[in-house]
Amino acid sequence: MTGREEIATAMRDSIPIMVGYFFVAMAFGLFCARGGIPPAMAGLISFTNVSSSGQLAGVTVIISGGSWLQLALGVFLVNLRYVLMAISLGQRLGPGAGSVQRMLLAWGITDEIYALGMSRTRLTVVSYLSGCVLPIVGWTSGSVLGGLVGDALPARLTAAFGLLMYVMFVAIVTPVAARARPVLGAVAGGAGMSAVLAVWTDLASGWRIIVTALVVSAVLATIAPVRASDEQGAQA
Repeated sequence: MTGREEIATAMRDSIPIMVGYFFVAMAFGLFCARGGIPPAMAGLISFTNVSSSGQLAGVTVIISGGSWLQLALGVFLVNLRYVLMAISLGQRLGPGAGSVQRMLLAWGITDEIYALGMSRTRLTVVSYLSGCVLPIVGWTSGSVLGGLVGDALPARLTAAFGLLMYVMFVAIVTPVAARARPVLGAVAGGAGMSAVLAVWTDLASGWRIIVTALVVSAVLATIAPVRASDEQGAQA
């Protein structure tokens, strides 16, 4: 396969991801508008982060007036799984890929783009980055459009549409939680602990995210660790 064919194939395969990201990103843009974040800033956040869960955690801290430390720790913990994905993809590239290429590859990692890259028989930096272009364009433009729509709507309607981001995560998590009890336990435990911390402590929302993520992930990793056989079954 020539370089042009490689690029064309990667971009064609990423079109469904781009479409899905565009509409999800509109919900994020509306969420930002609800918190007073301008559309251009919503687009910049999406372009530089490319992580729905990380962005939701980060913007929640920003809107609540949290500290830089809360913002950094919250986004780091939520996005920690991408470190493992980057290592896995880096091993597929081989020793010929330089540090700059690997960093570019890591910047564009999402669950869907990672799955697309890992599905290729031969993974190269060119093919992977080509598969990132359209999804990132869809994610960024959707965020800007959502922010513009949110600015044009009445405040009450924008607040109502801001709930779409949470509804989206419920829709994503529910099918997985129905199949895997540890995931269901993590969701229930996280929701319960977050509610308890909100009612019984004075912790800011950013610190609640951090504490909940650390405690729930540590408990689930202890009582329901992922085994090699489970990983192989999930990949199959």
